[in-house]
Amino acid sequence: MLLSENFKIAIRSLRANKMRSVLTMLGIVIGVATVVALLSIGKGATASITSSIQSNGSNLLTVSPGKQQSGPAGAGGGSQQASYLYYSDFQLLQRSLEDNVAAIVPSFQSSYLVKYGDESFSVYVTGVTKDYQETNSYKVVNGRFISDGDNKSESLVAVLGSQTAEDLFGGLNPVGKTISIKGVKFEVVGVLESKGSSGFGSSDDAVFIPLDSGYNKLFGSTAMYNDKRIVNSISVSVTTTEAMDTVSAQIEFLIRRAHKLTSSDELDFNVLSQSDLLSTLTTVTQTLTVFLGAIAGISLLVGGIGIMNIMLVSVTERTKEIGLRKAVGATKNQILTQFLIETVTLSLLGGIIGIGFGIGLAALVTLSGALTAVITYDSILLAFTFALAIGVFFGLYPAYRAANLHPMVALRYE
Repeated sequence: MLLSENFKIAIRSLRANKMRSVLTMLGIVIGVATVVALLSIGKGATASITSSIQSNGSNLLTVSPGKQQSGPAGAGGGSQQASYLYYSDFQLLQRSLEDNVAAIVPSFQSSYLVKYGDESFSVYVTGVTKDYQETNSYKVVNGRFISDGDNKSESLVAVLGSQTAEDLFGGLNPVGKTISIKGVKFEVVGVLESKGSSGFGSSDDAVFIPLDSGYNKLFGSTAMYNDKRIVNSISVSVTTTEAMDTVSAQIEFLIRRAHKLTSSDELDFNVLSQSDLLSTLTTVTQTLTVFLGAIAGISLLVGGIGIMNIMLVSVTERTKEIGLRKAVGATKNQILTQFLIETVTLSLLGGIIGIGFGIGLAALVTLSGALTAVITYDSILLAFTFALAIGVFFGLYPAYRAANLHPMVALRYE
């Protein structure tokens, strides 16, 4: 029998039981759609993180506290800070690092309710110095950034991220307006260009103020430990890529000595380059994507079992038909091929529909603005191949059972 005839018979058989065919394909549709959507979202998150980190430049070292400990952390429980970076650590690096360093920038960040008129939002407020803008590749689209003079005079001024400006002011020009942070009035002097979401949050939801103003007029005890001012991070901009390792080793030596750590003590701080950070975050997103993809694969396996079950029922219902075909000369291979084609057709139709739904889900994620899902031919080909493999694997047993029915037994079947 020609292959085209087998396909016609397969389609005719599926159309004869439309509802059963649709329900049978449902597991494949859901599984394939999930695989395509998750792989697209995972690739989009990875691309977004890569773009966000690379936008800060490749020659940036970030020093951050290195320990967390389990236990009560305020009312919420969980983990709390067990090690700290101090403002004095920044001052030490500023004094000691001269060669191969373009800028050293401390910052302290905490979440506060920011108000303007009737609008209020919880936003991360970050105390910074002048060099923070260049070190982190921010561009001011309206007004100016924090200056050295603002820090020296402890001015109550603020620069808004693009999303914060939109949330608080809508279409109004924020520059010159006054916002309230924890009851303290700050004049808006600038608005930053959007940098977009990294998949783990957005740098556009932010407010920047002079670090000295924050220490003395806003942060209070949250920025103190052992009567010393603390910082969340210290960014060190290195002049050349070749000098990264040298500067990193100098930073580790200086802070280790300042924290009175011996060579055998565990470091209570981290020194990470942009490539280290990128590698870590990319590994996390890829691992998460694979894990979620495996869950989607389970859905495909369940769909395959459903297909095998329905095809076994179909073999039972068409026992007399199989007997007749064998009586007029159909071979085992022809019967096996016919039922296998029916199973593969069912699986591939589910795969095609699932790919369409998966692309649609990825597009919805992109439209939501959370991140831009990246749909690749690889993910579509993988899902399609998986659907085909499911059809062949779970169709073999029903097809083999049909092919091995004895003609006389099949003809007498009631």
